[in-house]
Amino acid sequence: MNLEFWLVIAGLIVLALLVLLPPLFKKTPLRYADGEQRNTAIARQQLAELKLQLQNGVLSQEQYDAQYRELQLTLLDDLEDDVPAVPSAKTGRWMVSVVAITLPLLSLFLYGLLGEPQALVKAELAANNQKAADNVKSMVNKLIERLKQHPEDLEGWMMLGRAYVYAQQYQDAANVFAELNRRKPNDPAVMLHYADALSMARNGQMDGEPSELVERALKLVPEDHTALWLAGMAKAEAGDFAQAITHWKKLSALLPADDESQAQLQKMIQMAEAEQQKPQAPASSAAAIDITVKVELDAALKAKAEPQYTVFIYAQAVNGPKMPLAIVRKQVSDLPASVVLNDSMAMQPQTHLADFKQLRIVARISKTGNAMPQAGDLIGTAQLDAVSANPSVSITINQEVQ
Repeated sequence: MNLEFWLVIAGLIVLALLVLLPPLFKKTPLRYADGEQRNTAIARQQLAELKLQLQNGVLSQEQYDAQYRELQLTLLDDLEDDVPAVPSAKTGRWMVSVVAITLPLLSLFLYGLLGEPQALVKAELAANNQKAADNVKSMVNKLIERLKQHPEDLEGWMMLGRAYVYAQQYQDAANVFAELNRRKPNDPAVMLHYADALSMARNGQMDGEPSELVERALKLVPEDHTALWLAGMAKAEAGDFAQAITHWKKLSALLPADDESQAQLQKMIQMAEAEQQKPQAPASSAAAIDITVKVELDAALKAKAEPQYTVFIYAQAVNGPKMPLAIVRKQVSDLPASVVLNDSMAMQPQTHLADFKQLRIVARISKTGNAMPQAGDLIGTAQLDAVSANPSVSITINQEVQ
């Protein structure tokens, strides 16, 4: 390491001390730091609104794509800006000397232990940067090895789960939080992390276990902001708009009037009230169907697909909303694969595969895990012109998105 490196490190440490030390002299109440989960929940709700506007023709596909990318960047900025809870005055000014001494040592220790610190926070933003991806992978591997030696390290489990979330490996994150939930039962923060990761692994669906976890957490901390937010989202997804409104109005009353979340919260309440006033759609008379989809990757493209890349397999209406009607997430390492698409995987419970005469079946490989198609993705399609009782299609992924 050269002189410039150490000068930069020294400068950053001095800057960190200037930021950290002044609050230790102030009387600031201890609060629960749930900003990150709330920002994530806001982004997910905004995404749901964008999808609804696209489906209803309010937005064109190009407008939707642009706003979706802007939403991703905004979420990443929010996650970087989030800060942990501030210690109370009872912490004591003796902490000043402790921080001043230990921060430089701790910074160097963590740098040597985990590699580049910024890689974890910016993994999504730098997903196309192979070096950043390698740093995250290295960090995850080190955490896994540490947990093998020290499985009782609950903070290590939490950090590993969060690392998987930032790397968009949502099923791995859900598995880690499930283990942490087993080791640390009845912890509402763990339950909420687990619910969020499990939902993301299921393409944003909160029905079933994610919703149950949120409800359990809410019983333990009935005024927790994140629990109320997610509980409202789960109820809205299930069509129980009255209960969703109840949760969100309670949250609104708990938040300061000038809180930045209030505007979005009121918008969600208004949307739920509007949905509540709509006449109930008649039940679909068409019988439920299962679509068996066999997917393989063309040999000519195998060099462009790493085993960990995400594979989205989904059905779309040929004439209708472009949002997937049912979707399954796999990895390249699972190919060739055979999956079944049905209404249990629907993005919206009121939409059914059998409601459409023509369906487009898509299999797409994404190296970033982004649900929206991007240049460089690998794709294959098939079309069902007459949807029978239980159709079967085969797809070869043989094209590259330009």
